[in-house]
Amino acid sequence: MTGPVPPQGDGAPQAGPEPMGEAPPPVRAPLRLHPKVLLIDPVRMLPSLLLPLVGVLFVGGFSARSYIWAALGVAGTVAFAVVRWATFTYEIVGDRLETKRSLISRSVRTIPLERIRGVDVSTPPMHRLLGLAVLKIDTGASGDDEEAELDGVTLEEAERLKSVLLRRAARPEVHVPHPAGPQERVIVSVPRRWLLYGPLSGAYLLTPFALAGGAIGLAFQWGDDLGLDQDAAWSAGEWLWGHPYLLLVAVLLLVVAMPFTGGLMYAIFNWDFRLKRRDGYLVAERGLINRRSVSLESSRVRGYEIVDGLAERWAGVVRAWAIVTGLGDSQTRGQLLPDVPRPVAHQVTGEAIGPYLATLRAHPPVARNRRLFRAVFPWAVLAVASVLAVWATGSALWWVLLVPALLLAGAGVPLGLDRYASLGHGYDGVRLAVRSGSLRRSQAVVERRAVVGWRLRQTWFQRRAGVLTLIAGVGAGKGGYSAIDVSEAQGAAFPAEVTPEWLAPFLEPPTPPAS
Repeated sequence: MTGPVPPQGDGAPQAGPEPMGEAPPPVRAPLRLHPKVLLIDPVRMLPSLLLPLVGVLFVGGFSARSYIWAALGVAGTVAFAVVRWATFTYEIVGDRLETKRSLISRSVRTIPLERIRGVDVSTPPMHRLLGLAVLKIDTGASGDDEEAELDGVTLEEAERLKSVLLRRAARPEVHVPHPAGPQERVIVSVPRRWLLYGPLSGAYLLTPFALAGGAIGLAFQWGDDLGLDQDAAWSAGEWLWGHPYLLLVAVLLLVVAMPFTGGLMYAIFNWDFRLKRRDGYLVAERGLINRRSVSLESSRVRGYEIVDGLAERWAGVVRAWAIVTGLGDSQTRGQLLPDVPRPVAHQVTGEAIGPYLATLRAHPPVARNRRLFRAVFPWAVLAVASVLAVWATGSALWWVLLVPALLLAGAGVPLGLDRYASLGHGYDGVRLAVRSGSLRRSQAVVERRAVVGWRLRQTWFQRRAGVLTLIAGVGAGKGGYSAIDVSEAQGAAFPAEVTPEWLAPFLEPPTPPAS
C-alpha cells in the first residue's frame, strides 16, 4: 500500500511513487585543500618565527632546554597549520561558492557566481614542486584584495574550478557542460628576445636600491639579535661619512647594476607571456618562478590603455592594460601586454578588444604655452634666485644650485613641447580616445557605451587662458579619463558628438518660419 508522496523541488507533486530499492542521489561533501599544503604552511611561517626562535636560543644560552622550547614552538606551528587545514572547506552550492572556516567561531563566506569578475591561478615555487596551485577569486567588491583564496589545490582541481566558475559566472543559466572542453586560441606569445625591453619600463630599474634598502632595514631589525646595537650603526654611518668616496662607489655600483637587475626582475615576472582567448575570456599567463594566469571576462572589457615612457618611446615599445568594469587590482590583473613594439600592441589590442580608427585632434596653441611655462618657469625662478644669492653673498656654494637649475630650465623646453605634442583626443564613432603625458604618456581608448557622464573642470589659470579639462566618466578602470587643456569650443562639441542624445533635450528646437 502506497501512502501520499511529499512534494519535491519547488513544491510540484511527484508523478508517481518512488521505485522500490532505488538509491537516493549522492550528496557531495564539502571539499578541503590538498594535504600537501601542510608541507608549505610551516615553511611560510618560518620568517615570522625566526626571530622568536633565535631569541629563545640566545636567552637559553643554546642549552638543551632552549632547543626543547624551540622544537615545541615549531611543533605548535605545525599543529596550528593542521587545525587550519582541517577546519577549512569549500564547495559550489547551486549558483554560489561557499567557503567555511570553523576554527574558534564558524565563518561562512558566500560568493554569488554571477558576481565573479575573474579567477587567477598561480603556482609559487613550493606549490609547483608539490603539484599545487593558488586560486584567487575576484568580484571587484574588495578594492585591491581578492574576495576568496584557495591556497593549496591541485593543478587539475584549480583548472576545473576555474572553468566551472568562469563559465557559470558568464552564463549562469547554462548548466550543461561543454563536452569538447574550453575553446582556446592564442592571440600573442611574447618572444623572449623582447624581454630585453624590460629595463626601459623604469619601474624595475630601482630594484638594486630597493634591495639595498631592504638589507639595511633587516640589519636594523635584527641588529639586537645579532649583537649590533644602535651605537654600532651610528659608528658605521660616521665612518662612511668620513670616507665619502666609498659611498660614491657604492652608489655607482648600484647605478651600474640597475639595467641588469631590472632586466632580470622583468624577465622573471613576464617570462613566456601569453595572451589567449578562452571561452569568452581574455587569459594572460606569465611568470618564471611564480607562474600566474589571469582571466578577464571579455564582455566586461570596455577598452584599453597604452602607456610608454621617454625611453620606451625612443625604442618604439609600449605596454597595454585592459579597462574592465569591477576589476580589483587593475594595474596588475588588467595587464594585456608587457613592453612590445608599438605596431604589435595596436594589432593585439585591436584583435582582442577593438581598434581605434581615427586620428587624435590637436589641442589649442595656448595649451603648448602652458606646458612650456610649467616645464621652464620653476627652474628659471630657482636660477634667478641663485644668481641673486651669488651676487649678494659672493659664496661659490650657490653655483652648485645655479648650474643644475639652468640645465633643467633648458631641458624643460623640449619636455614642454613633447607634452604638448602628446595631448590629443578623438572619436571614431565607436570608441573615444584621450592622450596626455610625456615622462609617462598614456592613451586611453574607451568604448562609447562605457561613458556614463561628463565633467568640465576649469581652474582660475585655465579660465584666463580660455581652456578647460574635459573628463569622460567611465564605469571601469580609473573611473574617468581626461582630455587636458581643450578649448572651450572643443569642451562643448566633443560630448555633443559622442553622446548627442544626452544633450538633445536641452537644445532649443529651431523656430518655424513665419507664415
